[in-house]
Amino acid sequence: MTDTSASATPSGPAIDWKALYGVDTTGTLFERMEMELLELAPDRAVGRIPVKGNTQPAGLLHGGASVVLAETLGSLAAQAHAGPDKKTVGIEVSATHHRGAREGYVTGTATAIHLGRTTASYEIVITDDAGKRVCTARLTCLILG
Repeated sequence: MTDTSASATPSGPAIDWKALYGVDTTGTLFERMEMELLELAPDRAVGRIPVKGNTQPAGLLHGGASVVLAETLGSLAAQAHAGPDKKTVGIEVSATHHRGAREGYVTGTATAIHLGRTTASYEIVITDDAGKRVCTARLTCLILG
């Protein structure tokens, strides 16, 4: 299940993020991981993925799935910061995995650390349905053009 737009703020106007990015998410990790974008603004993005279908053989949420969620949320926020006439690419990502998740959803919240002319950096906190921190990631994106 994927959303085609997200609220700029909980009560603000919707941003058509697919048009902003200029891409179709069909067949991408966004779709394959059943990612949902819940909120999008230059300084903050929120989204979630189900644990089911995104696990490692031991039945826990795969650490790579957490990193994909983190990089996607930070990249979308960076694109919202850069604007429609520019593109953004991730140039560094790191993650610390704090605990496993076996069911439900994990939700990521990307919060801007730095919003510059050529780079944008975010801290992404991923929590389980109980609000417990599963992962903390950091992403820096390069703004092109």
